[in-house]
Amino acid sequence: MSIVLIGYRGSGKSTIGRKLADRLWQTFVDTDELVVRKAGDRTIKQIFETDGEARFRELEVEAVREVSQLQDHVIALGGGALMREENRKVLKDAGHKLIYLKCEPQVLLKHIQSDPETAATRPNLTHLGGGVEEIRKVLTEREPIYRQAMTAELEVTNLTPEEAVVYIARLV
Repeated sequence: MSIVLIGYRGSGKSTIGRKLADRLWQTFVDTDELVVRKAGDRTIKQIFETDGEARFRELEVEAVREVSQLQDHVIALGGGALMREENRKVLKDAGHKLIYLKCEPQVLLKHIQSDPETAATRPNLTHLGGGVEEIRKVLTEREPIYRQAMTAELEVTNLTPEEAVVYIARLV
């Protein structure tokens, strides 16, 4: 069994995931990083711009299929990966624990904006331009899917990554 961290961009999946993997003596894998490698080290934004979101999602399906076979790993799943039924199914069938890192939209925006690479490497997800309204709109679509797929939920809005690691370690 592996631990799969799910949630919106900026919820801490990669940051918390790396720290959790260290604490549990496991390997950390980020599906977004796998997709970037599969696309010849082009950023997600470049993949969206040159090949379109559909191609990105195809590469993401391949990455999810790969990580679903891993045991004793901590996996950060791309924020939109669970929107595809085939990704939900392969992770469920693998028996992994899916932990939803829930975070308030204003804090997500703050985290996204504090990452100097986000604007260059990540596309906006709607015509709303990446702000808090976009986050609210996308969360309205994604949150029911996150909740359906999750094993457990952790509210991370007011937690440091280190505090989140302690709680997740207790959950698993």
